[in-house]
Order: sequence, then C-alpha cells, then structure tokens
Amino acid sequence: MHHNCQQPKTEVIEMTVKTKHFGEIEINQEKVINFKEGIPGFEEHKQYLLITDEEDSTSPFSWLQSLEDGDTAFVLINPFSFMPDYAPNIDEDYLKTLGEIREGSYLIYAIVVIPQDITAMTANLKAPIIINIETQKAMQAICQNEEYQIKHSIYAEFEKSQLKKAGE
Repeated sequence: MHHNCQQPKTEVIEMTVKTKHFGEIEINQEKVINFKEGIPGFEEHKQYLLITDEEDSTSPFSWLQSLEDGDTAFVLINPFSFMPDYAPNIDEDYLKTLGEIREGSYLIYAIVVIPQDITAMTANLKAPIIINIETQKAMQAICQNEEYQIKHSIYAEFEKSQLKKAGE
C-alpha cells in the first residue's frame, strides 16, 4: 500500500486592494493585522495592513490601511520618536487578548491628525494602537495616564526635545 506522506504546501494567499492613497496594492495574507473590535468609529473595518515608508526607514510615520475600504487609512506615528519616555498604562488583561505579553512582541503607534497648518499636527496618545507582531492581532487601547491627551501636540513635543538637546 502506498501512502503519500508529503506535507501540504502552505500557500501564501495574495489579494489586491485598490486604495485611495497608494493605488492598487498586493497583500500577503501573513501581513494582515486583525482588529477584532475594529477602531472606534470604524468598527466594521477589521483587517488592516501596516505600510511603512520604504524610501525613508528613519521616518516615524507609517499608515494603517483598511483592507475592507480602500478610502480608509490612518496616519500613524511612533510615539517614542517625539516622546522617548512615553509609557502608556494599559490594563494587562486587556493586552493579553492579543496574545502572550513578551518583550519585543508589541508595536505601539499613535493615530495622527494632520491639519492644513502642519505645526498643529496632533497624535492620540490617550488611545494608542497596539499590535502584537507574533499574532498579528491589534487594538486601539485606552491608557490610564492623565498626562496623555487625545490631541497631543507633536510639534510642541519636538520643540521641547530640541530645547533639551540645546541645553545639554
């Protein structure tokens, strides 16, 4: 009797999404980030792709592109780029819903609002986007810190850090 003992090949499913900002993009299914509860105001959007600036790897900005709606994309910033001591206090049980809590398994971003006047740009430090890179699960979490605002001025923080550097 002959048995075929070959392991089935794992296929990486590619799909294409038409987006407003990036044109048509191909998506590797392994890179899809799942927001079980969506993002407040966009609860129906569960799947996203994190898009970084390939030409400028030092850029603190990236984009969270909805895969259900090509017109929906959020500008994200690495909050540590302008506030190195950012330390959101988030309920651990809440974080565990994304997977095991381990050093280096999380990415933290803040959603950015960019008005016409770029100096008025703000980041939502009160409700960061947390991505578990091992499980590809994510959420927008509310942190308990009083000092962080929903509309935190990025420009003011950059200025503070420049003054600190100048004063050293």
